[in-house]
Amino acid sequence: MSALTPLLLRGLTGSARRLMVPRAQVHSKPPREQLGVVDVTIALASCFTCCLLPAGWVLSHLDNYKKRE
Repeated sequence: MSALTPLLLRGLTGSARRLMVPRAQVHSKPPREQLGVVDVTIALASCFTCCLLPAGWVLSHLDNYKKRE
C-alpha cells in the first residue's frame, strides 16, 4: 500500500464519523399483570402450530419433493 492510502481512507470515512445517530429512549417497567398458565400455554401452542408443524411436514415429505414427475 502506498503512503496515501491512510489519507484517502480517512477522507472517505471522515464524513461518516461526524453523523449524529439518534439513540432510542427505551424504558422498561414490570408488567401490570402477570401472565397466567393458560396464556402461556396458548402462546406456546400457537408458536408450535405456526412454526414447527409446517417444517415437520416438509421434512417428513422430503422424499416426495425430491422425486421428479
